[in-house]
Amino acid sequence: MSRRSLLRALGAGAAGAALAGCGVPAAFVEPGERAGRDSSATDHTLHFANWPLYIDTDDDDESKRPTLDAFSRRTGISVTYTEEINDNDEFFGKISPALMNRQQTGRDLIVISDWMAARFVRLGWVQEMDRAKQPNVAKYLDPQLRTPAFDEGRLHSVPWQSGITGIAYNRKKLGREIRSTGELWADDLRGRVTLLSGLDESFALLMQGDGVDITRWTADDFHTMCEKVEKRVRSKHIRRFTGNDYIKDLATGDVLACQAYSGDVIQLQADNPDIEFVVPEEGAELWAESLMIPNLARHKRNAERLIDHYYDPEVAAELAAWVNYVCPVPAARDVLASSKDEETAALAEDPLIFPDDAMRERLAIARDITSEERMDLAKKWNGIVGL
Repeated sequence: MSRRSLLRALGAGAAGAALAGCGVPAAFVEPGERAGRDSSATDHTLHFANWPLYIDTDDDDESKRPTLDAFSRRTGISVTYTEEINDNDEFFGKISPALMNRQQTGRDLIVISDWMAARFVRLGWVQEMDRAKQPNVAKYLDPQLRTPAFDEGRLHSVPWQSGITGIAYNRKKLGREIRSTGELWADDLRGRVTLLSGLDESFALLMQGDGVDITRWTADDFHTMCEKVEKRVRSKHIRRFTGNDYIKDLATGDVLACQAYSGDVIQLQADNPDIEFVVPEEGAELWAESLMIPNLARHKRNAERLIDHYYDPEVAAELAAWVNYVCPVPAARDVLASSKDEETAALAEDPLIFPDDAMRERLAIARDITSEERMDLAKKWNGIVGL
């Protein structure tokens, strides 16, 4: 099971979402109140909170994390690494009381999806990083990920890993190719299609299928898309809406085509080469999950050093070979290509890890849902999905 597949739809964290969605004025933290006393110079420690299955581990001892251990050996900084983020909203609910009350979270570095990261930036809950102290980030960060709408110039966030939301299908069982989102609605797929249940995970690809520029979509675009999805639900063309379930459905053949994440499909293909992943002709969504430093973090400088460590192409290549998502460090491709191990070298040619120019032309980063929009749009989408 991949890390990305642990995402869940909006639901259990609705209370936290509502707080951020409403933009509660008292929760906003002014720039001058975000930095705490940095103990990095004398306290060589760091608390890093991440998702499960989202870092390389040793083949013989899963408690060892080679790239993280290498950082500690090189810098003398001891890292407490916790796999405590299983859901964006759940994690939001866990640390939001401290952040809104101007208190430490106990974490120096966190990884959250960009749509959630947008909330943290809007609320002033994360610190600006010093890029002068992060030369690898400045030099090697993928140009396509440098300027997200929610964080101009990527001052408060750095992608940990990236990925693509596209279409996965079983070519052998379907008996034909799929090249566009519109082909999901063909008669031979009635009742054999699933969509992702989470609003933030699902909406962009569906809009792209309607020809919408997702970097500037409007509420009208959203409601038009919802009307079409509702009709396909009523006609039973859409089998159901899923979280992680689509992996099993696709593997067993219960579903022939579905919305899917690129990293999941790489893992599925290892067991079933008939599974294919498509970036539709109309385009697909490029997303990232980003490293951020919460307000009042006690080891900001140590956190910045760790982030820059992972932007060394050698380190980025080692991580990419394990997690199999889109690597945010394109220079890591040459490192993998030079590997003496054939399987590792082959990863350099995988467009789902290093998209080629033709694929990149069809990838776009969606404008995030604003705090003013979120409650109404989530209510509409969740009504369709049945959440």
